Amino acid sequence: MNDLFDLTGKIALITGGTHGIGMAIGMVLGKAGAKICVNDLHDAKLQSCKDAYKKEGLDVYTLKFDVTDEKDVDKGISEIEKNVGTIDILVNNAGIIKRVPILDMPVADYRQVIDVDLVSPFIVSKRVAPKMIEKRSGKIINLCSMMSVYGRNSVSAYAAAKGGLKLLTESMTCEWAKYNIQINGVGPGYIVTAQTGPIRENGHPFNDLVMTRTPAGRWGQPEDVGHAALFLASKAADFVNGQVLYVDGGILANFGYVKGENDL
Repeated sequence: MNDLFDLTGKIALITGGTHGIGMAIGMVLGKAGAKICVNDLHDAKLQSCKDAYKKEGLDVYTLKFDVTDEKDVDKGISEIEKNVGTIDILVNNAGIIKRVPILDMPVADYRQVIDVDLVSPFIVSKRVAPKMIEKRSGKIINLCSMMSVYGRNSVSAYAAAKGGLKLLTESMTCEWAKYNIQINGVGPGYIVTAQTGPIRENGHPFNDLVMTRTPAGRWGQPEDVGHAALFLASKAADFVNGQVLYVDGGILANFGYVKGENDL
């Protein structure tokens, strides 16, 4: 059974994986034996990423490139191929969110979210896929969201991008599954990260919403998402394709759940 989840010898790229969920995914895949590559645009984040991996006794290859720039992506992937090797596992993790009501959101900000969250997975996957096709082997994991399937107040660009990413995942599957490439998504629920820190305080209305509406009765940990990504990156998922695995404590299964009502 251990062989199913052994990634020894595999090379994984986690875009924007210097912190949060992306870092957790990289750590989990690294502990399973994969050689991890991480990109970002900021030197300080890349250095802190190296330090975090070192504390865990893991190595990580870091580099700078812009996931929304096709030429820069080509340059970055070429550097990985030259210095590390051909990418076996791609995790399209880079993403941003802007919480602005539709009527107040500048078109430029809307386009920026779409570019990072939806266009960049297209660009990076398009660059990586040909080598996977040659090898007849590869895993692509797109970071989707619960908002791949429903909207929320003030996150129109993010929800539109993540809904599109779900369908891009399915379209990639239609074209590339015949080459033994598995393309799937992970859809995190509400996860404990630095970004969610202010809204996780006791008494905050959004914290109360999450705690009462999530059947599991807790926020998710970044490692919860990492473990799902490990499954999708492993041999155990060789016949799983075009799916989004939601790691949400059950909130999508019963968004109307109120703690206490169904605890009999």
